[in-house]
Amino acid sequence: MYNYQSYVEGGLNTLQQWYNPDQCLWDSTGWWNAANILWALSDYQGRTNNPIYFNVIREIFQKHQGGNFINNFYDDEGWWALAWIKTYDLTGKRPYLQMARTIFADMEGGWDNYCGGGTWWSKERTYKNAITNELFFTVAAQLHRRVTNEAERAYYFERAYQGWTWFWRSGLINHQHLINDGLNKFCQNNGGVTWTYNQGVILGGLTELYHITHDRGYLDVAEQIADATISTLIDRYGILQEPCENGGCGADGPQFKGIFMRNLATLYTVLPKASYQLFMHNNARAIVTNNPAGNYQFGLKWSEPIDSSDAARQCSALNALLAAMSCDTA
Repeated sequence: MYNYQSYVEGGLNTLQQWYNPDQCLWDSTGWWNAANILWALSDYQGRTNNPIYFNVIREIFQKHQGGNFINNFYDDEGWWALAWIKTYDLTGKRPYLQMARTIFADMEGGWDNYCGGGTWWSKERTYKNAITNELFFTVAAQLHRRVTNEAERAYYFERAYQGWTWFWRSGLINHQHLINDGLNKFCQNNGGVTWTYNQGVILGGLTELYHITHDRGYLDVAEQIADATISTLIDRYGILQEPCENGGCGADGPQFKGIFMRNLATLYTVLPKASYQLFMHNNARAIVTNNPAGNYQFGLKWSEPIDSSDAARQCSALNALLAAMSCDTA
């Protein structure tokens, strides 16, 4: 059995070499990616009780709170909302939870009746896609479970239920139990790429809804998606593979797989299937055995030698290693 914690700690040390203290963000990657890095730092601290990154968390909040982590893209906002909820869980500091509520209030502005509901991807209102709507109902469900005012709890549950119900009826989940990228101009599944993070965020959201309602139906849908992903979106070694890996994943794609893995770990806490544990361990093992360039650097393809290094690739692999750590204690 590998000691994944040592690889996580080494990988985090490498990741922080990209941290820019003037910008309070990470060089070599973008705005939404930074929210996912923040999530990973909080996850590590919560699992190990190591306070090493508290100053970084505080710096990021203080530097950027004036803009409320809001921009032109509703999915970017959703990532930051999840990151501040995670940090609130770690610290118990109410300003972090309040920031998530503020962000979600802006996300709600993207919802309208076009295509029968759903949230637009951006404030230009040209595309309704899967990831933005998964984030919408996931953030709402997480807020429901953390606020204490009963009226607020009811409101956030209503929004989570509304978001999920729309998603379920939208046709975004295809006959293979995989989620395509978005809807076309006719409000139909556009047959777009089945990105791994679309298969992941929904697992976390459905797990939250299960915690709220104890309705096994949410887990049944999550199980179908998870099973389809780990049997379909894989390479010849059975390791998670992004559809873009053989043609270049740009700046965003390298982040996606880790998001799936961390949400599979979340699902595993309520649906501890041996196949999920094995998948998490096999991916973590592939990362540490096939992808160790010097100084704990990790690349895009987890079952092959490192291609190049940046903060998105690093964070994605670290999420997979953290998932393997978590499934041993779930």
